[in-house]
Amino acid sequence: MTDTTTDRPGSVEEITAAVALHVRALRQGRGWSLDELSGRSSVSKGMLVQIEAARTNPSVGTLARIADAFGVTVARLLQPAADRSVHLSDMADAPVLWRGGRGGTGRLLRGLNEPSFVELWDWRFAPHERYESEDHQPGTREMAHVLVGEIVVTVDGVDHPVLAGQTLDFRGDRVHVYRNQTDSPARVVMVVTMPPGEFDRRPPKQR
Repeated sequence: MTDTTTDRPGSVEEITAAVALHVRALRQGRGWSLDELSGRSSVSKGMLVQIEAARTNPSVGTLARIADAFGVTVARLLQPAADRSVHLSDMADAPVLWRGGRGGTGRLLRGLNEPSFVELWDWRFAPHERYESEDHQPGTREMAHVLVGEIVVTVDGVDHPVLAGQTLDFRGDRVHVYRNQTDSPARVVMVVTMPPGEFDRRPPKQR
């Protein structure tokens, strides 16, 4: 299973540069050192140095941890410097932030940072493919609507089968796994909602 950013020529460099710009600006705007951000996000200082220097293409899990620490969406880390009040985008322009080992993809279609924190995703799972997600910021919820095929979502060790036409709503602040256990592809539209505010992953005694 491999994480990547996108298939479009030139987009990897553009997105890597955008992430570097936003992470550095958000960190410096809060007056945080690299060590502080590392502690809050549980992302190593070395990785943060690479990200801010635009020398690496971070995984979706790493981006999610950094976004949680800042209290923003992953999309906020990817957006162009000048955003618009009305935004129309094509599927082909949406970055692929996850690629499964069997050909599946997780594509971030759009994210909002105000007035609510919301992300819209398109996930495609090849037969017998899975995606393991870490817990998100407390209060995060996920809604997964299956368009094609069927999947099983495991939340806190409990399996929840979801068929085409069904929608599963659950707390995303628990460890969860998406699996396609069938011999046919599955496609899922996912909405993630997050509460405002920064998230410090360090235990209280370490803050």
